[in-house]
Order: sequence, then C-alpha cells, then structure tokens
Amino acid sequence: MVDSGSGAEGIVIEQDTLRLLVGMHRIVRHLGRTSASSTLHPTQFIALLLIADEQPIRIGTIANRVPCSQPTATTTVAALEAAGLARRQADVLDGRATAVVLTPRGDAVVEAAGKHAVDDLTQLLDRLSEDDRALVLSAGAVLARMADEL
Repeated sequence: MVDSGSGAEGIVIEQDTLRLLVGMHRIVRHLGRTSASSTLHPTQFIALLLIADEQPIRIGTIANRVPCSQPTATTTVAALEAAGLARRQADVLDGRATAVVLTPRGDAVVEAAGKHAVDDLTQLLDRLSEDDRALVLSAGAVLARMADEL
C-alpha cells in the first residue's frame, strides 16, 4: 500500500491517483468499443491476449494473471474454445495437466485487434503535444511492469 501522505499532500495524491485511474479506464473502454475486442467479453479478450503472450499457458496461470477465479478462467477458456480461438493440449512439462494455446483463428483475432487498438491509440496520442506524447509512452513501460507484478 502506498502512503498517500497526510493533510493536503495526501488529498492531492489521492486526487491524482483517481484521475489516473479514471483516465486509464475511459481510454481502455474507448479502445474496447472501437476495436475487434468488442465481439468478446473483456475477460475473454484479456485471456486471449495473455494466451498469445505466454502460450502454452495453464488455466490456473490465466486465472492468476487476468485476475479472476479458477472457475471463471475455465469458463473463459471454454468460450474461447467454442469460438475456435483457443484449444487445450497436454502440458509439455506435466502430461497430467493441460495447457491452452491459440488456434490460427485466435492468432488472427489477436493480430487484428492489436493492430486496430494501436491505430486507435495512435490517433488519441496524435492529439497530444510532442512532450505529452513522450511522457505517456514512457509511462507505458512503468504501467506494464506494474501489471506484470499483479
């Protein structure tokens, strides 16, 4: 937990934190409404991207990284399988376990959604000054590290 200070300083930090949270949420929702991800539930889309990055990946790892419960991860993977985007296979490290990988169709959806999201985000970034754009892009590396530690 971050110490937000006391008094006026603590209030400013809380307001800045809330403004960051709301801004990120609005941008992510905007990108979700305009991209190929809109055909999938947000949890399914996050899981699909996670599978693409880490395949083969176990369902328990998906649950931990999304984050969601194990039953939700199982249901999510089943929906991705039903849509032809992912499939289960024997885990190469432990034949008793299963892992999830993308199908060629899943690969295509991830690629198209990624391109579309990058294009949409680039349009938003192009509205910023050069300095603000550089600041936002450099914050991306920090946010990615934060997300990896969840």
